[in-house]
Amino acid sequence: MALLNSMLSGVSGLKNHQIMMDIVGNNISNVNTVGYKQSRVTFAESLSQVIRSGKQPNQYSGGQNSFQVGFGTKLNSIDRSWQQGTFERTGIVTDLALQGNALFILKNYDKTTYTRAGSFTFDEEGNLVNPQTGGKVQGKLADANGVLPSGNALTDIKIDLSQKIPAKATSTVNWIGNLSTNETVPKTMTRVAKMFGNIDQGTAVGSSVSGFSQKIYSDVGNEYTLNTTWTKTAANTWTLNWVVQKAGVDVPGSSGSIAGIQFEDNEGKWTMTKASKELFDGIANKIDVPAEYLNFTIDPTNIQQKLLANSIDSSDNIVIESEKSKKITGAVSVYDSLGTAHTLSLTFMKIDDNKWHYEASVPSDSGMLYNNYGTLEFNTDGTIKSIIPPTVQIEFDPAQGAQKNQMITLQLGSIGEFNGITQTAAESTLTVTSQDGAAAANLLNINIDQYGVIEGVFSNGKTKSLAQIMVANFANRNGLIASGDNQFVVSANSGEPIVEALGQESGTTVQSQALEQSNVDLAEEFTRMIVAQRGFQANARVITTSDNMLQELTAIVR
Repeated sequence: MALLNSMLSGVSGLKNHQIMMDIVGNNISNVNTVGYKQSRVTFAESLSQVIRSGKQPNQYSGGQNSFQVGFGTKLNSIDRSWQQGTFERTGIVTDLALQGNALFILKNYDKTTYTRAGSFTFDEEGNLVNPQTGGKVQGKLADANGVLPSGNALTDIKIDLSQKIPAKATSTVNWIGNLSTNETVPKTMTRVAKMFGNIDQGTAVGSSVSGFSQKIYSDVGNEYTLNTTWTKTAANTWTLNWVVQKAGVDVPGSSGSIAGIQFEDNEGKWTMTKASKELFDGIANKIDVPAEYLNFTIDPTNIQQKLLANSIDSSDNIVIESEKSKKITGAVSVYDSLGTAHTLSLTFMKIDDNKWHYEASVPSDSGMLYNNYGTLEFNTDGTIKSIIPPTVQIEFDPAQGAQKNQMITLQLGSIGEFNGITQTAAESTLTVTSQDGAAAANLLNINIDQYGVIEGVFSNGKTKSLAQIMVANFANRNGLIASGDNQFVVSANSGEPIVEALGQESGTTVQSQALEQSNVDLAEEFTRMIVAQRGFQANARVITTSDNMLQELTAIVR
């Protein structure tokens, strides 16, 4: 019944080409399925009947081949093509497309599945999920400081979309810029503060008389106020008191007094006592505050005492004026512990060749600064030679209830290195590259980078890592079993999942706001459809032809 064999071979061909058509139809139906990977079928020859065994050659005759007749075809394999699909831009942050071989990891109850379809969203609890199945995307969560843990231990990616971050007080400000060597050394300064006028001889002993309040200037051109008072301690005997103030606050080391200043009873002129002699010689009344670049003397020798109203004033020429040095100023917003922004200004003024005075300041209503000045000296190549004090750390006492004693380090540059603030012949500039403080803020949005790191964007402009999406690789992806909904599960021949981070570790990156499209090639599928159709037709013709031959055979007995 050899004809039956041919019919059965045709039947096997029909069945297998029907399977081929099923796969082609499934591919075409999923031409727009996100992350779909097309399948293909291959055939193999079925069992063969040996009609005659072959013979090896000998000295009398050559070798003979075997005679075999096949029994049709069978399925050899059904494989998936994991070729990369094209990306479609969607504009949705949680739409993710993988570039590489890895798969996303989802967990639904105790079942773990894997997928290339990255159409995710956040549920009401903040879980990143597949909205169709509810499977939770797996990864790692960052701690409160935005630090991601090491290793590959997985957890549900859950983001608190209503979270806030507290204010962070500024502790470091990084400055860059250039101080032009062409700037001039300041020449506006106070050297002698002379007093003129009269103090009332009739003032009662123990009473004080206001002297004068005069604007004075340091060697770097900063403005101060000199305040003086006279206190009568005995008949014709007075004590002179003084203090220098900066923005209404006493300057440390700038106050003093001289007691025992005596006047003649008749004329009201000075009596040259020892104290008066010291005062006249500019010894006891010398004001020298190096930290503030103050260096001048008070000269009250033109004051007289008469029975006239008090009329003490200062000289109009106590300030020696010349060309003023340019002040190089930069400003930055710094934050206190409550997140209140304060404008911190840093001013440089040239005081000598390669030597600059710097001073930090804040508006008076912002609070007080301490240890806020110093000196910067440069080498002849424009690099920093020395910084005094070596660590520029100012103390800030903010107003409005914020934490006091806030220490802010000003990074001005490195000794001997051409970075930070330099001194060259170029134009003077001063700016800030960064400061680490921030106001309290709410989470406004999220971004997902190519390594799957989910970053929160807060209302103060700061960002913080919140989580990282992890992926899985397999030794044999074709061994995965499709479980529907664009998902796969592990099988005996796929190998265990290799959980890795996106990037160099996994050889895969992710594109946010995009989806990977199906890799089905319609032209290829239509060609396969024709091949399947013709193969089916040919196998059907084998069956009909075998049937006709059987009819002819049975007709012989008629």
